Amino acid sequence: MMLLRAIFIGWVAAVIGLTLWALPGHAQTNAVSHSPAKVVEKYFALDNKGVRLDASSFDSVAGYVDWKEEPAWGKVIVINGFTVPDDFRQWEIVNRLEVVVPVEFRVLGVMYLDTAGFVPEPGTEQARVRLKVMNGRWKIVEPILPPHVGQKRMLNVVRQAMLEEQDGTRQASLAALQAELRKAKE
Repeated sequence: MMLLRAIFIGWVAAVIGLTLWALPGHAQTNAVSHSPAKVVEKYFALDNKGVRLDASSFDSVAGYVDWKEEPAWGKVIVINGFTVPDDFRQWEIVNRLEVVVPVEFRVLGVMYLDTAGFVPEPGTEQARVRLKVMNGRWKIVEPILPPHVGQKRMLNVVRQAMLEEQDGTRQASLAALQAELRKAKE
């Protein structure tokens, strides 16, 4: 009876373990068994949070892209969200191993890093993101877009820069930038 009970408990544990392993949260987002749209969505969700603003955080998106390093950008596109269609009929299916997924950004404007200036340019921006299967994983191969960061995150970045800045003139220009970012609307 004890042996039968141990076998049953072992079997139940194995079933639970396999079930948990198969849940989407435990599998790689960019595994070929997942939708390529989910890869695009995850990549831009991380971008929206500002992970591409710092070269040292490239590792957080490296698994989703085919390029080896983040280019130096002179500008950041400030957004108020984005959409990626889950419906494969809205994609361009090149073949089983290559897909083009559209993404639409709700743009508020462009922030230029060298001048700490913000130019309101409300509207939408469309991009066609090409993905290929590489080593059993979906990878974004093009385009390499400048960072598309959410308005709230950019306000936090500017606030942090103001706290760290010692020069009064630069603090004033960062305060003006913060005010412009706050006013930005779709």
